Amino acid sequence: MGVVVAGILAALVAVLAWWVVRTYNRLVRLRNQTQASWAQIDVQLKRRHELIPNLVEGARGYAAHERATLEAVVTARGAATGAGLGVTDKAAAEEVLTASLGKLIALGESYPQLKADRHFATLQAELATAEDKIAYARQFYNSAVQTYHTALESFPGNVVSRLGGAHGRREYFEAGAAAQDATRVSFA
Repeated sequence: MGVVVAGILAALVAVLAWWVVRTYNRLVRLRNQTQASWAQIDVQLKRRHELIPNLVEGARGYAAHERATLEAVVTARGAATGAGLGVTDKAAAEEVLTASLGKLIALGESYPQLKADRHFATLQAELATAEDKIAYARQFYNSAVQTYHTALESFPGNVVSRLGGAHGRREYFEAGAAAQDATRVSFA
């Protein structure tokens, strides 16, 4: 009889251990997905940051007296490319950069020669593509964060995350008030 009880207890302990390990590994996988998703946002933001100096140079020749707009873009780019920014700080810096880029693109409306410049038009198209990719990467990141938070807050993840202690919440990449207002720029 004692052997049967010991066998049942051993089986229960084995099942419990398997359950804890499986849940912990799922949390690790989801945490890593949020980190990989953030890295994809970073890749797309870097691509956008690489386009900006070319846009500024292209506009500078046609709109030299729009110095404040050009300098605002350069300054915002510098702030957005700063090292060590967390999700919230990065989102805020990117919001400022997006607003200043909108003003730069709007210069094309004021300067027909700039609007007609093939190089500037190509850069605008690349920037629009980059913006689409950034939006998708942000959406994917926020979805990964939501899935991770759900796993952390629901049973059994909430129990295992307290035992493991290495699983903390992630910040969402949220658009600020300026990004929520629709910017209207016509390229036609």
